[in-house]
Amino acid sequence: MCGIVGLFLKDPSLKPQLGAMLTDMLVTMTDRGPDSAGIAIYGSGQAGQAKLTVQSDDADADFATLADDLGQALGAAVSLRRADTHAVLTLPAEQADAARDALGTLRPGLRIMSDGQNIEIYKEVGLPRDVAARFDVASMSGSHGIGHTRMATESAVTTQGAHPFSTGADQCLVHNGSLSNHNNLRRSLKRAGVRIDSQNDTEVGAAYVTWKMQQGATLGQALEGALTDLDGFFTFVVGTKDGFGVVRDPIACKPAVMAETDQYVAFGSEYRALVNLPGIDTARVWEPEPATVYFWSH
Repeated sequence: MCGIVGLFLKDPSLKPQLGAMLTDMLVTMTDRGPDSAGIAIYGSGQAGQAKLTVQSDDADADFATLADDLGQALGAAVSLRRADTHAVLTLPAEQADAARDALGTLRPGLRIMSDGQNIEIYKEVGLPRDVAARFDVASMSGSHGIGHTRMATESAVTTQGAHPFSTGADQCLVHNGSLSNHNNLRRSLKRAGVRIDSQNDTEVGAAYVTWKMQQGATLGQALEGALTDLDGFFTFVVGTKDGFGVVRDPIACKPAVMAETDQYVAFGSEYRALVNLPGIDTARVWEPEPATVYFWSH
């Protein structure tokens, strides 16, 4: 049992409120999974620049000279913006892969949460309200975002095991359910060169979507493929640089509700996550159909 929320803004005037709205939605879902929480925010980015969000259990030591050390290793300008146990590194986009390799040598204890032009992921062990407050998520702006509050059922309660998972540039996924063929799929995807760092079945789902899109599939086509290639029961909410998608397995035993207005599209594991959104009283509200892909893009 986990809680998922998602918000895709059609109205640009709402961008400064994205973090606050997502935080309120996620906190409402606390009792569906109180052991850890995370939020992916798709904010502003600069062409030619990449952002790597990293996490450390010893942030004071690891972050103190990280920008200078990484910049020297890459021979490029690197900036760092810290948020509690996380930091966002900004660097030339063509250096993103090299930066991943360099960080493994410079700071072996760092975990990379996400990379891309726009995405930032913040996640930790703890209640959604506390996790969001640590990173001041309510002050963040952006075009769309996804949140997850977790109840661990088959892996440890750790930062690495928390959602969202990101396995490709500007991509992330959250999941409610359980995949039964994730071990075989994990091995196949690793052989194909897709990054998978944890034992969580959700990261395998994220890696599958990344792999499909690397083969040229759209987000919608990747989610359609999941209906055939993934065994188990699941609700996925997926983010890309420009889009937001939802799919449920053919049985659809996990709860889900969506709402759409001229200003936004919203997803929640329960309707109560949506009740404070503007204009919800006149929104089109529905339960997403089983084995049906929904997606929106800017």
